[in-house]
Amino acid sequence: MALCILFMSVNVTLRQLRVLLAAARVRSFTKTGEAVGLTQSAVSHSIRELESELGLRLFDRTTREVELSASGERLAAALGPLIDELDRVLLSAQSMAEQMKGKVRVATSPTISANLMPACISACSLQYPDIDLVLHDQVQALVLAGIRRGDVDFGVIVEPGIAPDLACEPIMTEPFCLVCPASHVLAGRPEVPWGSLADFPLVLLDHASGSRQLIDKALALHDVRYRVAQELGHATTVFQMVSAGIGVGVLPALAIPSSGLLDLAVRPLTPMTNRTIMLARRKHRSLSPLAETVWRLIAQVAQTRSGPA
Repeated sequence: MALCILFMSVNVTLRQLRVLLAAARVRSFTKTGEAVGLTQSAVSHSIRELESELGLRLFDRTTREVELSASGERLAAALGPLIDELDRVLLSAQSMAEQMKGKVRVATSPTISANLMPACISACSLQYPDIDLVLHDQVQALVLAGIRRGDVDFGVIVEPGIAPDLACEPIMTEPFCLVCPASHVLAGRPEVPWGSLADFPLVLLDHASGSRQLIDKALALHDVRYRVAQELGHATTVFQMVSAGIGVGVLPALAIPSSGLLDLAVRPLTPMTNRTIMLARRKHRSLSPLAETVWRLIAQVAQTRSGPA
């Protein structure tokens, strides 16, 4: 506070104050210059400017040495602790800045990678340009394995069921949808009951996907007797199979491109069945400050895509 008042009331620089303290220690402008990286004449000039600004004589000069005046003694004694405290504050700020530099590795499954993470990476680049968010795009089974091994800082996953070794935080929910050719009979309905799927072969994501267990559970809940035509690893392949007439697909809404699908129709399935997207890390293992920052950022971006999970 005292330094702030000094800077505001007079035209004094921090550099001048550091020169004063160095000169007070060594009692020589030549040695002061060596200590602070200035020439002897620059040190003399800095002290003269400070004396002029303060209206005080700070040093008594002789041909051989300089001695602090009584005013200089009092000022140097008062400034020493204040400059030390300022140095501690600046060092702490520098340390905080260093903590905001580096890589954060995040694992996500393909539908999340393609349709949520681009916005997260863009937001991270804008808000924290020194953080390098590295994406590991894998099926959920590999995402979970990577989290548990510590290959990544954390993951963005579909609700994993029973996972006592993980600490999870829900960040968004989204419904499952029917995808079918635009000319298909089900495309003529504004919404499609789960029971209607019994009449058509299904093209589904395989069991490495975090969604497949939830889809199977929903079909069983609604007592749907169904036939699986194809089980595939990626949503884009499901779209191609559906477009070719192999069957109709069930996919989470996040898998649907924001630009839509040219020859396919997307309809809500009723009753609405949601999947929950979660942030997940190893339980009892705290995140680094850098990873914690990215964790919170992804949660914020996800909230713009849906209501609270």
